[in-house]
Amino acid sequence: MGIRRLAAAVLVVGACASGCGPAHSRTAPPAPAETATPIRAPIVMFLGDSYTTGGLKIPPESAYAAATARELGWQVIIGGLGGTGFVAAGATHEPFAVLFERQLAWRPSPDMVIVSGGHNDRTYAPATVAAAAEGLLAKIRQLWPDSRLVLIGPMWGSGAPDASVLEIRDALKVAARAVKVPFIDPLGGKWITGDRGGQAGNAERYIMRDGVHPNDDGHRYLASRLVAELRRLGLAEP
Repeated sequence: MGIRRLAAAVLVVGACASGCGPAHSRTAPPAPAETATPIRAPIVMFLGDSYTTGGLKIPPESAYAAATARELGWQVIIGGLGGTGFVAAGATHEPFAVLFERQLAWRPSPDMVIVSGGHNDRTYAPATVAAAAEGLLAKIRQLWPDSRLVLIGPMWGSGAPDASVLEIRDALKVAARAVKVPFIDPLGGKWITGDRGGQAGNAERYIMRDGVHPNDDGHRYLASRLVAELRRLGLAEP
């Protein structure tokens, strides 16, 4: 997304001294040409798993992170990888902390960093996941003390997440509170309801046949829910 520009027109009006007639009137100086005042769009980084980066048949520019940025007029940088998490290392053996160092940490400081995950950490102990999340958030804050931080908990492809992922969600909420970072809870907010197996809800419309990942409509929908939460938290314009 490029830099948006706002044109500010300046109008200068000339005046004649009291009593001067037509012979003494002077033409007002020409108004200067319109000038463009650059307005920098906020730079926001996302770090996450396949929900954030796309994956399967969804390219990164169609994932909810990019859709959120388009809606709010941000410049966005998306990092992360499918199958990863705060502890889960995925196929490349790189959890979020490693991906952050490799993909994002060398860049200039952004206005905000949004970390989203936990879905792939459900096979690990919640306390271990919470400690990894707290460490990552502390590292980001130390590197970029002026950047806003947001943590988004796990997402799920139905309205009935496994007990293990609910435990991870609860642990991440505690971690966010410990480092004073706003926490957004898609599971508690029931962003996805029902399932593709016939239970009434929106999963049939928004989730792929694998029962896990959002389709194109699903990513746009998730973006709309995230935009609403960010506006509620006063973070739409970081």
